[in-house]
Amino acid sequence: MANITWMANHTGWSDFILLGLFRQSKHPALLSVVIFVVFLMALSGNAVLILLIHCDAHLHTPMYFFISQLSLMDMVYVSVTVPKMFLDQVMGVNKISAPECGMQMFFYVTLAGSEFFLLATMAYDCYVAICHPLRYPVLMHHRVCLFLSSGCWFLGSVDGFTFTPITMTFPFCGSREIHHFFCEVPAVLNLSCSDISLYEIFMYLCCVLMLLIPVVIISSSYLLILLTIHRMNSAEGRKKAFATCSSHLTVVILFYGAAIYTYMLPSSYHTPEKDMMVFVFYTILTPVLNPLIYSLRNKDVMGALKKMLTVGPAFQKAME
Repeated sequence: MANITWMANHTGWSDFILLGLFRQSKHPALLSVVIFVVFLMALSGNAVLILLIHCDAHLHTPMYFFISQLSLMDMVYVSVTVPKMFLDQVMGVNKISAPECGMQMFFYVTLAGSEFFLLATMAYDCYVAICHPLRYPVLMHHRVCLFLSSGCWFLGSVDGFTFTPITMTFPFCGSREIHHFFCEVPAVLNLSCSDISLYEIFMYLCCVLMLLIPVVIISSSYLLILLTIHRMNSAEGRKKAFATCSSHLTVVILFYGAAIYTYMLPSSYHTPEKDMMVFVFYTILTPVLNPLIYSLRNKDVMGALKKMLTVGPAFQKAME
């Protein structure tokens, strides 16, 4: 019996305790309502954007296909962390089992990695559309788009299958309190009682590589885009090119800014409170902002939305 107890205390068998956001808040009930409303906004905003892209023939282009993939990732992304956090607050429970923690970690890491590469793919799509417009239908054929999006999901899952099993097999001793609102890799590793220095170096190098490859693709794509725009004689053409890229650049800055802070800055810059605030922005607010950025600033999407809102009542009236 004592042997079993020792193993439960030194492995991932026993439950973890998520300290979360609400313990530090002076108004936890109000904060939980705000987060739940933001969660519903993220789900509904991304679901509407996916529906519009699927239903409107004018949006059946590679750019909107990748936007729909981004919205799908954001929907799953926000669903991995918020429902558990909200239910724990409502039910007064803040425990998570080791298998649940591992699943949450896997989905989060997979989706984060997939989104890194998807944003790079979207930058490449912008490059082809602006720099090679005549060859665009061939270079960005539907099968090519499917291959690129599948590659993004696959590379993200490689990340998840690499980090999750290694992190969860470390022995955890003493306190099981995770200073976070979900099972994020560095937060869980802080509980380990073994030497994790080599794994931290490996994880840092992998994160740098995961960020560096997409950043190189994005930077190269936009450098070539800027050179092409500079050579354009038409002011209308320049305006259209900037409009095509501006929304994507905004999302890239939001997403990569938070990622660079989280995974590339030295530990001296980090505190549990700062990290949680960055992750609130990173995992909860960004999925709300993405559909707004791609819809409010996009005439095609707004046109499709107006058409849907007009056709819906008209169809209902005709049925009556």
